[in-house]
Amino acid sequence: MSARFKAGDPVVVKNEHRPGHIRTPMYLRGKRGVVLKDYGSWKNPEDLAIGRDGLPLRVNYWVQFRMDDVWNGHGAYGAVDTIAAEIYEHWLEPDTNASGKNRP
Repeated sequence: MSARFKAGDPVVVKNEHRPGHIRTPMYLRGKRGVVLKDYGSWKNPEDLAIGRDGLPLRVNYWVQFRMDDVWNGHGAYGAVDTIAAEIYEHWLEPDTNASGKNRP
């Protein structure tokens, strides 16, 4: 399976609400980030959690987000602080509206 994204690509986490075990944090859904690393292809943990085989394999990425983009000024963090999370490819879309402002 080839990766859809590469390091440096701007992405948006899909803002979907699915039933069951979901690894994608709610607070990151709908947020813009940048791919830091491709961790390779793995069985889908959302399917594995409910007894399915986890296939097809899904690419897992390390994605970085600006704290201010995630928390919108609520909380104690610095202007350049970031957060990173593992996000599977089926939760990501290309950020077609990316600008330098959105990139960590």
